[in-house]
Amino acid sequence: MNGAQALLGTLAHNGVEVCFANPGTSEMHAVAALQDTPRIRGSLVLFEGVATGAADGYGRMSGRPAATLLHLGPGLANGLSNLHNARRACSPVVNVIGDHASYHRALDAPLTSDVEGAARPFSDWVRTTAGADAVAGDGAAAVAASLRGQIASLVLPADAAWSPLRDVPPQWPVADPAPAPVVDELAVTEAARLLRDAGPRAAILFGGRTSNAVALELAARIAASTGAEVLVNTHIARVPRGAGRHPARKVPYPVEQARELFDRFDTVVLVGAAPPVPFFAYPDKRSRIARPGTRFVELCDARADPEPALRALLDTAGRTGAAGPAARPAGLALPARPTGTITPDKLAAFLANVIPEDGIVVDESITTGRSFHAATATARPHDWLSGTGGSIGYAMPVAVGAAMACPGRRVLTLESDGSGLYMPQALWTQAREGLDVVTLVFANRRYQILRNEMANVGVQDVGERASALLDLTSPVVDWVSLARGLGVQATRAETMDELATATDAALAAGGPTVIEVLL
Repeated sequence: MNGAQALLGTLAHNGVEVCFANPGTSEMHAVAALQDTPRIRGSLVLFEGVATGAADGYGRMSGRPAATLLHLGPGLANGLSNLHNARRACSPVVNVIGDHASYHRALDAPLTSDVEGAARPFSDWVRTTAGADAVAGDGAAAVAASLRGQIASLVLPADAAWSPLRDVPPQWPVADPAPAPVVDELAVTEAARLLRDAGPRAAILFGGRTSNAVALELAARIAASTGAEVLVNTHIARVPRGAGRHPARKVPYPVEQARELFDRFDTVVLVGAAPPVPFFAYPDKRSRIARPGTRFVELCDARADPEPALRALLDTAGRTGAAGPAARPAGLALPARPTGTITPDKLAAFLANVIPEDGIVVDESITTGRSFHAATATARPHDWLSGTGGSIGYAMPVAVGAAMACPGRRVLTLESDGSGLYMPQALWTQAREGLDVVTLVFANRRYQILRNEMANVGVQDVGERASALLDLTSPVVDWVSLARGLGVQATRAETMDELATATDAALAAGGPTVIEVLL
């Protein structure tokens, strides 16, 4: 038995069931070991950013780590943007990054790089295995880190992969379990006092991976007792929504709208969140969204199980089991399907009508989708996944992982044409795996968010040469041809009626489909 076989055996023994791979020469023994590890499903991707994004989506929906298999430092570098998002989402991910044989590194071959140095800013746990006999233990440690909501990056030198073990372990090592959540009683007491004092001037803000259905129900009951409002961060990993779920208001992305919201509050209880800040600094604007003097109390961190702390806060803050409007789950209210020309508001109403029962929505609609979240609050029950780190091109890769984690559930990807062009290779993997993903590409043929940001940073006069850098025409990208070239059924919609017909057909047919929605 060699080191690669020991690693794959350990990963499988610790619950890793899928490996998203774009391997090279230094990973060939790991590829071969997959043949002997049937419990791990190998899934080929055409670009490493798809591998890391798919692992993110898989982790968000399953709560279990997926592995990636990446080729040395440059291969890792290709996947870093979606690792950034995965880290912000607190997703469990185990990266296996091949490297040169230990004795070959000093020769400075063309692909030599500081792999650990590249991994560290985008990982929470980084280790280079010392040799074949250390691989199994290192693999178990990587899984243990991932189960804490961390990105674990294990560098596997080629000779550690191909060398035989001196001593084959009688059984694979087991990853240490995540520690049981510890309730900060002082934080609970302070949060209860502030909530009682502030009443409707208080908010409960969710971030990280804390916004599960039980946590949102507990927060709704606390809000009913105290008068507070329940919020989720603008960019949050996963939120259960729709009929039967307890609603939470999403913090708007535009800075002025977010500040207008937080001007209503002088107290914010943070559940896995940090005090909100804009994505960027702007001239003559403060870099805090909440008004000066706002009182914050941190109930738990972004990777924690929030339920024990929220239960303690419910017991302390008011009447346990209190009822009221804020404690009631959303009802089912489906708007009529709009017809005629396509507009963002019509798209929002259409989505509220068409989201399938128990669907998964992966949202990277950027400027087109500003109204989507509020409009879909009473849709059929679903999970809503957002970009967490601001690194674009995440949605189609995340949809791959979400669909593989949840077979039988339909995935609806809301994609902007500009961000979708970062990683369209994900469509090929969707076709290869036969995944039930419908992708709506909102084609305004421009980087509209950057046009908006020009005004936000104070640039008023945007000339023709500058505008050309924000424009996606000349030539126009043909998404129908692009998708078909990657093996995915595709069509184009120029009216709401055409969009309805195409979406109904795609949801009924199964498998992956792309619908280019012309705006």
